[in-house]
Amino acid sequence: MTRTLRIALVDDQDLVRSGFRMILDAQKDMCVVGQASDGVGVLPMVKATQPDIVLMDIRMPTLDGISATHAVLGSHPDLKVLILTTFDLDDYLVAAMRAGASGFLLKDATAPELLAGIRAVARGDSVVAPSTTRRLLKQWFAPSGPTGPGGLSVRRADAVHTESIGALSDREKEIVTLVGRAMSNAEIAQHLVLAESTIKSHLNRILHKLELRDRAQLIVLAYESGLVRVGG
Repeated sequence: MTRTLRIALVDDQDLVRSGFRMILDAQKDMCVVGQASDGVGVLPMVKATQPDIVLMDIRMPTLDGISATHAVLGSHPDLKVLILTTFDLDDYLVAAMRAGASGFLLKDATAPELLAGIRAVARGDSVVAPSTTRRLLKQWFAPSGPTGPGGLSVRRADAVHTESIGALSDREKEIVTLVGRAMSNAEIAQHLVLAESTIKSHLNRILHKLELRDRAQLIVLAYESGLVRVGG
């Protein structure tokens, strides 16, 4: 019997939460167990309802979704956070991924896309749309790229991650490079002429070696380390 996924909704718009709840509660394998209208309400809501996945808006009053994601994952590290955003908030997405989010979806995603994204995160995968990822990373990791929320730089010196990347085998570095270019497991498997299950095994070892949560953080690391460069 399939376990029911416990979902929490965090968004400052009542209509958005109501719309998502109607979609999710109609699924046999999902139920909405909690809601919050801003980042401040996330921690007590999660503690009270114990969800498996939180759908998190970014721009909210009092405490934004990035800060809320960092805070809630600090006290509930096994929780999965799926960021929901709009095109005009691209500049916040890398910061959200650094905060530990398992990925992001656009708010105009179709119901099937939303449901597939939630189920993917539940399986331990990350939801990172390739086209959006490429555009986003070009913006943030360009040599003259801007600073992130709060004026903090979203880029770090290449040397920061040289040691961790150096612990990977040549094959693992090759896979990280392809992940950084926003290729799916199936695409990587086809590119390297390997089974998709082999790619998943490699990725699990890579995440363990680098002490990363998921694919989203691996993409950021690939760029931060210089393993993948904008336009490369």
